[in-house]
Amino acid sequence: MITEIPKQCTVLIIGGGPAGSSAGTHLVKNGVDVVLLEKEVFPRNQVGESLIPHIWKYTDQLGVSEKIEQQNFIKKSGGITVWNNKIHQILFAKYGYTRPGLHVERDVFDQILLTHAQEQNALVFHKVVVKKVDFSKDNPVITYIDKRDTINYEGKINCRYVIDASGHSSLLAHQFDVRETVVSELKFLSLWGYFNNSRYVGVDRQSHAISELSNVPPVTFVMSYEDGWLWHIVLREKTSVGLVIHTDKLKGLDKVQREAFFKQSCLKLPYLKELLRDAQFIENSLQFRPDYSYYSRKTCDKKYYCIGDAAGFVDPIFSHGVQNAFYNAAIASLAVMQALKTPEKSARIASLCENRMQQFYSFSRSLSLGDYGINGVSPELVKSLIKSMPLLELELILVASEMTNRSENFKKIAHQAGVWERLSEQHYDNNNGCISELHL
Repeated sequence: MITEIPKQCTVLIIGGGPAGSSAGTHLVKNGVDVVLLEKEVFPRNQVGESLIPHIWKYTDQLGVSEKIEQQNFIKKSGGITVWNNKIHQILFAKYGYTRPGLHVERDVFDQILLTHAQEQNALVFHKVVVKKVDFSKDNPVITYIDKRDTINYEGKINCRYVIDASGHSSLLAHQFDVRETVVSELKFLSLWGYFNNSRYVGVDRQSHAISELSNVPPVTFVMSYEDGWLWHIVLREKTSVGLVIHTDKLKGLDKVQREAFFKQSCLKLPYLKELLRDAQFIENSLQFRPDYSYYSRKTCDKKYYCIGDAAGFVDPIFSHGVQNAFYNAAIASLAVMQALKTPEKSARIASLCENRMQQFYSFSRSLSLGDYGINGVSPELVKSLIKSMPLLELELILVASEMTNRSENFKKIAHQAGVWERLSEQHYDNNNGCISELHL
């Protein structure tokens, strides 16, 4: 194993989450030498445990699907929402998906992806914090702090291209001052923790003990309430519960007070309190994220690409985060490989990649946040993407957005894109997922 960080490489990747590790795998599989610097020691805890079936096409490309399947993560068949007192259920199989969604422990899932990148010959170094990137010379120069020893060491590494997959740290977006917090009338934050012995919502719309997971598949459970919305995601040995709430609800509260607020909320909210009636909160598991939704005005340039959460973060209501990371990693890696072959076209290649990435983020924000023409969303890019999507997938998106009363902008965009008439005929010929009751 190589323990010394090289002085130079072709591509330097900042961050080892799904975006960074996937980019590393794509590149080394195509003969590009990669150094990946990760500030944490893996495995490490991470939120974002609900994955939709779309991820499999990316894991197939990476060659890591079998390793994921061997973990026997919880398979989910869809989702159930209680939104403004209306109950909806969505089943992935109804929309042509033959492989399940997953509930994953992100420490395990992300470790699989990063180890796979190493096995493909990416050089990965943990406990190395990138401080800045100097783009003033022909090739970028990265300054880092190596914390692997008792004495922190400052080093530098030269590369031809930088891929920033630094997550919420958004290193380059902050360095270039292009990171923007989403502007809205109500600002939100997220607060989440873990419980032992929680019951879960099954695909049969019943409440089940965790011991029944092998017999009754779960769904992701989402519910709105007066302060925001919540998620309940059963994992193999614990359950993730998160509250997405108005920022003013936690104003002035310290860590202890936030935990008290979280526990009290979980025990009084309908449905959730029934699922948690025999559960025990896992002490010190509460986490807090105040910088909720943001975007970057620029994600790509001729010498760098920002991918995953380093480029933007959208309300997680539709579980797009890991999918966005995989997608960004795939197209950014392709762009880098093209630029290596034709460096004189690197600016044009970066511009095309920027367009594709902003298109995907714009679509996610339009769907999740209702943004259309604001917060960096380009209506033209969104309409172009919708026109290219299969009708069955558009129907799934429409049903998902209706489950959370977030469908008006999607309908408007679909009208403008010229696909609404076909979509509405297909959609309203089928059951739209509305159900009468939930037995928890």
